Amino acid sequence: MLDEMLTHTKRHGLTLLRADAHALRGRFLVLKQQEDAAISEIAKALALLDDLPGPEVHLGRRAWDRLLSSALNDCWIVLNQLGVYEAAEEVIARAHQAIRDSAGPHEITLQLMNRVKMLLGWGLRLERVGRTEEAGEKFRTAASIAIAVEAPFAESLFPRKLGVPAVEQVGVLAASLALAAPSPAHTDRLRRLTGEQGYPHEKILVVIALARCLVTEGRKDEALRILLQARHTEAEDTSQPSMRLTLIRELAVLSGGHRAEHGKETPETEKSEQSEKSPKAVEEGEAGEPEKKTAADGVDAPRDESGSVASQHSHTELLAHYATALEAELWSMRESQIATLNTRREHERLSAEHGAVTQQAMQDPLTGLPNRRVLDERLRTLVTSASSEPLSVALVDLDGFKDVNDQHSHAEGDAVLRVVASTLRDALRSDDIVARYGGDEFVILLPGAPMRAATQALTRAVNSVASLPQHLSRGVTLSVGLVCLRTQESAEEVLSRADAAMYQAKRRGGNRIASSPSSDDGSCGGERGDTHSRGDDPTANAADHP
Repeated sequence: MLDEMLTHTKRHGLTLLRADAHALRGRFLVLKQQEDAAISEIAKALALLDDLPGPEVHLGRRAWDRLLSSALNDCWIVLNQLGVYEAAEEVIARAHQAIRDSAGPHEITLQLMNRVKMLLGWGLRLERVGRTEEAGEKFRTAASIAIAVEAPFAESLFPRKLGVPAVEQVGVLAASLALAAPSPAHTDRLRRLTGEQGYPHEKILVVIALARCLVTEGRKDEALRILLQARHTEAEDTSQPSMRLTLIRELAVLSGGHRAEHGKETPETEKSEQSEKSPKAVEEGEAGEPEKKTAADGVDAPRDESGSVASQHSHTELLAHYATALEAELWSMRESQIATLNTRREHERLSAEHGAVTQQAMQDPLTGLPNRRVLDERLRTLVTSASSEPLSVALVDLDGFKDVNDQHSHAEGDAVLRVVASTLRDALRSDDIVARYGGDEFVILLPGAPMRAATQALTRAVNSVASLPQHLSRGVTLSVGLVCLRTQESAEEVLSRADAAMYQAKRRGGNRIASSPSSDDGSCGGERGDTHSRGDDPTANAADHP
């Protein structure tokens, strides 16, 4: 479904919807735990949104802004799930900016609550690498936003109890107040909200906030119990890997398995770090004896006189050092993700710019159709390709176009050319090639189409143009010369015959199709080199098709 959406939006130039399709594919890849591929999709989406053209006239500004905000929100969801919070903050700010002037209370509430969730996740992630002051700033900012959300929430479409504050009904809002300042005052509210329905990563935020408030009351065992329960119930959730690790880390800190609580170093931590700074003492041991590795823990340590192992570090401290190193490595990987996202985003943007320049060189600026250069290259390729057989070629000229320029204006004539070009494109197969040949002439290549099928297709095109409203077509019609490529015929020769057939249609009054006047024209129905009698070819007698 997403592949079809991407193909359709790219083909029809629907840049905004195409960007959203890439974002939705990124969300799908996150669920499949393909994080690198998800980053690539978001890079494509953001590159498209960076160079987004102006709003579509038929949509209206309000609808356009909402579509833009929706696409940005889909990008934000993936970035937030991956823990790439710096980029997520930029994107959610753009989403808010997009609907700032036209958003209602519901959209405003949604944007603010998303921002709260992001800030809480970001703060918890900062704690894991010991950046507690920055984490505290994120928690306090989230708490202030939670207070500001009260007014729009009261008028939003979210299910709610009338007259009850938002922080009493929405878990992440209550969690933001508790994480900013843990205290027993939040306990009852958070305990009640843990039982509410919600996304797994949101419930983890509420549980962590509740555990910290319980600790302030000295109820550590109960805090451990609810954290363990949350770990068990949310074990299968893969939507936000970073949040699951945060929950496990909270358990480790609370159970005493981590050397620091919430990123704050302890005296034991400082002592162990001093030991790390003296590798010679670790290698030689306090007794000056060589180290021996134990079978129990695999750690080299000296033995005392009784033969027992005297480790420089306790098992808990070693695990703490390991956890710290692992967190540092994960943080480095996270920063690599940010660098990867920015690099791929810039690559996609430059590729799009290069593609646009290339497209301009290959495209007729007035009609958007392939230009003469592309036509010549494509026709030469088809002439030498057996897979294109049979190949029908048509040259199209507009009847009455000179009168449009003379009686109206050249601007009106340009508008008619655009309408006719679009009508031709819509009337033919996607594999058929419609190119502007010059002036009011077009060339159509129909690979794989025998003369009879080509005649039917072009008859649809002739009738479609003749049926256009007068104010769009200004009364122009089509004269079409249709031929079929012969054996050993060059591109120039087949176009020359199509041109001669077109003039024959002109002489007969226009608004019709004429085939090649040559008596030895092939039937276009079989392999190149086959011969067919004139009776086999429905257009062999230079018949015209009004």
